[in-house]
Amino acid sequence: MEELEVPTENLHEKIHEIAEEEKKEKWIMYVALSTAFIAVLAAIASLMGGHHENEALLEQLKASDQWAYFQAKGIKSEIAMSTSKMLTAVNGKANDADLKQKIDKYEKEKAEIKTLATEFESSSKEHLERHLSFAKSVTIFQISIAVAAIAILTRRKLLWVISMISAVGGAYFLIVGFL
Repeated sequence: MEELEVPTENLHEKIHEIAEEEKKEKWIMYVALSTAFIAVLAAIASLMGGHHENEALLEQLKASDQWAYFQAKGIKSEIAMSTSKMLTAVNGKANDADLKQKIDKYEKEKAEIKTLATEFESSSKEHLERHLSFAKSVTIFQISIAVAAIAILTRRKLLWVISMISAVGGAYFLIVGFL
């Protein structure tokens, strides 16, 4: 009876070829892992950017409210001054000490309100600067991910290196946003 011959030498060569390809293409796994890590950083940066954008808006709204309150106190102060002037014109003198106290009170309150409004404006500006830093970070991370995808498609390690370098730039803006 004849024995069946299995072409093992051909199989052996094929196994070695696949093993060599695996060694050559192992860097692709690192690209995938680094891309996943960059995507996590981009998600964190996006979340923090949105938070600071919302905080900037809220602080600006508080500042606007304070400026409206400042204007209301200014109007009340002007009314009290006008009343005092009218009494002086009619009576020859303004003997209403109560009006004088009101005017002083309004002016003091205006100074406090102005201080609070400028603090809210400063806080809003700081949150907006942080938002911009996080937004830059997200943009750079997205570019890095896209370049990594191109690196896998074209099988060019240089593009992956460029992707990683740009990810470092994104990480810089992420850190700046937190500081």
